[in-house]
Amino acid sequence: MNKVFLISICWFFSFYFSFAQEEKIEVNKDAEIDALYREDQFYAGVTFNLLLNKPADISQSGFSGGLHLGFIRDMPINKNRDLAIGLGLGYSLNIYIQDMFIGEEEDTQKSIFSSLNDVAYDSNKFSTHLVEAPLEFRWRTSTSETHKFYRIYTGVKVGYLYAFRSNFKQPDNQVRQKTVDGLNRWRIGTTFTFGWNTFNFHFYYSLNTLFDDTARINNESVGLNTAKIGLMFYIL
Repeated sequence: MNKVFLISICWFFSFYFSFAQEEKIEVNKDAEIDALYREDQFYAGVTFNLLLNKPADISQSGFSGGLHLGFIRDMPINKNRDLAIGLGLGYSLNIYIQDMFIGEEEDTQKSIFSSLNDVAYDSNKFSTHLVEAPLEFRWRTSTSETHKFYRIYTGVKVGYLYAFRSNFKQPDNQVRQKTVDGLNRWRIGTTFTFGWNTFNFHFYYSLNTLFDDTARINNESVGLNTAKIGLMFYIL
């Protein structure tokens, strides 16, 4: 986990310094500052995660959370610099607590999915680690002299799910899976963020399912669309 975090931080700073050169405007000091300021380039968020379009026998329980970190290059597109395009790179960790068992057949190592409705167990969850590229259209009431302002950001987020882990526990038994058949590793979703100053509400909905049609429970597609609701915090 620490290794992934450090690698992500290195990506963020590499992305930032690759765009560090700015065109300077030789008019006066105030004009130069106004022409160079940008907003909300580093972000950190926490979310409550939901699984939607679940199979009939699958339910979600407990608190499923997410942690999101990244850098977005803010590129104003008008003179007042209150409209901008944002393009970035980030890391996302998501945990889902639910009652869908993920295992594999002993002979073929083919993934199997089943409901835990009638099974006694201690815990069951899966987690995802993603590298993400957000693209946003941004509106805000900011100026170069204040960092307290209203904002509305909307866009899409493309991600690659590079690590998946499921963990099932019951007395004297534990099943862990890292390689799962039918996983849609490329993720795409819509985002919407709005708020004022420090606190900003963030929403995400995946446009493609987490599993494809080859992953099935009782001849029903596992599917699963993910949604995230939470708070987003911005720096610089």
